[in-house]
Amino acid sequence: MSTAYELDRKHVFHSWSAQAEISPMVITAARGSYVWDDEDRRYLDFSSQLVFTNIGHQHPRVVAAIKEQADRLCTIAPAFANEQRAQAAELISGIAPDGFEKVFFTNGGADANEHAIRIARIKTGRFKVLSTYRSYHGGTQTAINATGDPRRFANDTATTGTVHFFGPFLYRSEFHATTEEEECERALQHLRRTIEAEGPQTIAAIILETIPGTAGIFAPPPGYLAGVRELCDQHGIVMILDEVMAGFGRAGSWLALDLYDVVPDLITFAKGVNSGYVPLGGVIISDPVAAVFDHTPYPGGLTYSGHPLACAAAVATIHTMRDEGIVENAERLGREVFGPGLAEIAERHACVGEVRGVGAFWALDLVVDPTTREMMPAGALNEIVGASKSAGLLPFSNTNRIHVVPPCTMSDDEAREGLAILDEALKVGDTHVR
Repeated sequence: MSTAYELDRKHVFHSWSAQAEISPMVITAARGSYVWDDEDRRYLDFSSQLVFTNIGHQHPRVVAAIKEQADRLCTIAPAFANEQRAQAAELISGIAPDGFEKVFFTNGGADANEHAIRIARIKTGRFKVLSTYRSYHGGTQTAINATGDPRRFANDTATTGTVHFFGPFLYRSEFHATTEEEECERALQHLRRTIEAEGPQTIAAIILETIPGTAGIFAPPPGYLAGVRELCDQHGIVMILDEVMAGFGRAGSWLALDLYDVVPDLITFAKGVNSGYVPLGGVIISDPVAAVFDHTPYPGGLTYSGHPLACAAAVATIHTMRDEGIVENAERLGREVFGPGLAEIAERHACVGEVRGVGAFWALDLVVDPTTREMMPAGALNEIVGASKSAGLLPFSNTNRIHVVPPCTMSDDEAREGLAILDEALKVGDTHVR
């Protein structure tokens, strides 16, 4: 047993875990699409850790940028102007739709959503925030209450002004829909009625993951986000799109919203902006919202907002993604490798209820009864994860699903290697199908 493991178990308090019931893997090295454990076993990383190493591990160009910035200026308070912070803001606003010139930097995605909600509340003078049940927006107080998944339960104070509704998800429809068109129409009607029942004059914002990630990677049906935009405009509600997981190449586009005909008021980001090499997140603010604070101080900030090392990593990451065609590679991987490959896997395995995704952003919805779509229980899912790891694949799993979310830089051969391992591991899942 390694010293790192012993020290970890003695001193490190892990998130989302019962401390005495976990045995964390020790990772000692990483490069490209692979990581190595403390016994020098190599694993193909199909998780991108927590879906953030979009440019792969240890990209030399980004590592060099961090080192160069550390030699020049490790840190500076956010009240000062700094070259890397300014360049990062210019590049990030440049990938947003027209009319988004300002970026407020945070330390990650949760506080990005916290501040987006605060901005919306100040702009509107209202307090309530609507979000979907199948969602994840972060672990800080407002963000976890806006989150819809069960991790919210133990943190839900019922005092944060968050109200939940059901978004569209045809495979597990709450609206008895049989087509995408029905699901879209009925989900929008449900949201419309929720707004009416809550009182539109009380609602500051609607926050949505453009493509929900941790909750299951299900893209909204055509017309849904445009319908939400219309409802927001009708009632003076701020529309926030959470691009923390889906953005920066993950969906095969710079932002997932590029796939839809919609422009929100605020866009939150983190993770892929610099592949998590140094913590960074933020809010991209539309010009009309930013103008609210032209002569009124914004009542919020963070000590490390726009940290130079993080921003240097972001600048290098964005330039690298452009120069190496990484966004295009993610799109092609989804279209040519993951889409067809996962469809073939679904045909071979009764435990795969549905495959869905885009770019380097896919989910396998695992079931024990294909007819009723009853979810695969945690124990059976853990067996599949264990079989994958034993064969050298590091998967991402949640609830009843395996998510295929590798680095956007992954090669075709690496992708097919991972699919082959997953294909074999799913035989374990088939033994649980009734």
